[in-house]
Amino acid sequence: ISKHLAQLSKDLPSPTVTARVMRNGGTGMEKALSNQEDLGGDRGMTDDIFDESYCEKEGPKPAKRYVWRNIILMSLLHLGALYGLWLIPAAKPVTLAWGSLCFLMSALGITAGAHRLWSHRSYKAGLPLRIFLAIANSMAFQNDIYEWARDHRAHHKFSETDADPHNATRGFFFSHVGWLLMRKHPDVIEKGQKLDLADLKADKVVMFQRRFYKRSVVVMCFLFPTLVPWCFWGESLRNSFFLPTILRYVLVLNATWLVNSAAHMFGNRPYDRYISPRENRLVTFGALGEGFHNYHHTFPYDYSTSEFGWHYNFTTAFIDLMCLLGLASDRKKVSKETILARRIRTGDGSHKSG
Repeated sequence: ISKHLAQLSKDLPSPTVTARVMRNGGTGMEKALSNQEDLGGDRGMTDDIFDESYCEKEGPKPAKRYVWRNIILMSLLHLGALYGLWLIPAAKPVTLAWGSLCFLMSALGITAGAHRLWSHRSYKAGLPLRIFLAIANSMAFQNDIYEWARDHRAHHKFSETDADPHNATRGFFFSHVGWLLMRKHPDVIEKGQKLDLADLKADKVVMFQRRFYKRSVVVMCFLFPTLVPWCFWGESLRNSFFLPTILRYVLVLNATWLVNSAAHMFGNRPYDRYISPRENRLVTFGALGEGFHNYHHTFPYDYSTSEFGWHYNFTTAFIDLMCLLGLASDRKKVSKETILARRIRTGDGSHKSG
């Protein structure tokens, strides 16, 4: 142990020793080091950093309580998406292009908005950009920004435990969509209520969207994507509804869900082999850069969620463009020295340069 700690001391300056319990089927204990840069403490928040002190309650697990309304609606939604796939050959090319644009816009409402901006505060956005991202988030229809960010911070702070809303140790289906089809574990509710969400409550855009969320979803997720092709270039109402609306919505949902499921099960762990999240290129491509998940859980405050810049990372390119236009600023980034030290210390040896 003394040799191990001595080697770790060389990797990072001015270290603080913290114990990290191996979870997700692992056994044993690894002595890890952390410093202010590892945690991104200059953001003024650490509620997205794994909580070592949390212990799951002993005894039997609470009974599963299914939400049949959600089960029925999700089933009908996916059936509608399958029908949308069948309609693709009959649609006008401009309708397919419009559907792709709606996909990008609604996905950015999650990746650049609810995730990197509001959940992790990894960069700052001016009022015009925050308004755009809130509108795009309503188009994505994955709960309002406040609730999405709260659940995501809980996911990081209590990852792969009973307090994790989509705990991947409960299986692929649960972490993908099953968590939305049943009542939350009591620990998710209890721990979620104790998170510091003062920054979200102080953001008038977030609270305005939360207040008018249902109406904004009706307009942005369903009416707007349907009416544009029907009114402006004479697409059939059937194609306008099932392609840029239903099919697009389901694709964005599943792209987001794969970050919670596939990116916690399939891939390599070049930054921290002691945690479940993996680097998954397929998820990275489909979720606009969100599949560098081992890196993201190791350094949750990095605005790029990756050390490779724009590589397979449309969201990073978007944020950089917003900074260039003066609409965003203060992008948080991990230094190369910190990344290298962490790879050497806890990585699985699979790191690639890009």
